[in-house]
Amino acid sequence: MNASAPPRTPEPFSRIVAALHPLHGEPTGTGWNRDEVADLLPADSIQVQAAVLVGLVPRDSGLQVLLTRRTDSLRHHAGQVSFPGGRIEPSDRDATAAAIREAGEEIGLRPPQIQPLGFLDPLVTITGFRVLPVVAGIAADYVAVPDPGEVDTVFEVALDYLLDPASLGHHVVQYRGRERRVLEYRYPGQRIWGATASMLLNFRQRLEATA
Repeated sequence: MNASAPPRTPEPFSRIVAALHPLHGEPTGTGWNRDEVADLLPADSIQVQAAVLVGLVPRDSGLQVLLTRRTDSLRHHAGQVSFPGGRIEPSDRDATAAAIREAGEEIGLRPPQIQPLGFLDPLVTITGFRVLPVVAGIAADYVAVPDPGEVDTVFEVALDYLLDPASLGHHVVQYRGRERRVLEYRYPGQRIWGATASMLLNFRQRLEATA
């Protein structure tokens, strides 16, 4: 196998693929978490369609999840840990193409290094985005080249850690008239919370449903 090609063996990904929406069946709907955030969105709001890349990197120690920390100067989600991604542009063929393009722009991933596997459920953010997570295998020899205007740091976290229920905590905040639960992973050195934590929870739940 070419060293720069994405992983093609099904062994690391077969169970994961079975838990995802297939690539030929992009999920519809307004978002699995819509009820949780409905009162935070204007009744006449138009959701911005977006896609992110949930990259899985095969390592000797197991699959790792590729994450970024956004720069502090961004308009949306500044300083937060997130997946590479952004809005789907009219020039993008579909959500998968958008996620791949954004990963190239943000952290220098090239299309041959990315093997799309399927979709998680769409998620709605209180900033008005409907985000479709595209799960993909990433070539183990990738070298991240972060765009300093968007990405401060690129790092990996073990998938097993993120799928462990004991790793995911939450705290309760008062926001716009009622208590709300904010998800957060207890990970050293990085705060993995909010929309990113919710997508990872959806990942775990979909895997549990197919176990």
